[in-house]
Amino acid sequence: MSELTVGDVVAERTVHLTRESLVRYAGASGDFNPIHYRDDVAAEVGLPGVLAHGMLTMGLAVETIVPWLGDAGRILEYGTRFTKPVIVDPVDGADVTIVAKVGAIEEDALRIDLTVTFDEKTVLVKAQVRVRAA
Repeated sequence: MSELTVGDVVAERTVHLTRESLVRYAGASGDFNPIHYRDDVAAEVGLPGVLAHGMLTMGLAVETIVPWLGDAGRILEYGTRFTKPVIVDPVDGADVTIVAKVGAIEEDALRIDLTVTFDEKTVLVKAQVRVRAA
């Protein structure tokens, strides 16, 4: 931990979501809300398009740091704030980028700040993960 400093990027990746991704997640999670797969329903409720599930986005974000951690059991706390929805285009899907940076260094833990963006500038999710020091 001594070699890390606040602001260091510890993990980063881009994930491509498709409508198929959303249907598969719905099947796994049991969340079959039609705003996650039907354009007409999303439009009827005033959404700009079909949205990725919030829990899917949260899972993708935190999973980004697991290879770096080496053990998901080191995660002590995880909190998320959604700032904008992930809109998944029926043809192009959506590419979301997750960047994990050291936000704080404690005696026995680290706070990792996760940012999920679309088009490299629109912040969709801000999250903090507290992890046990190695």
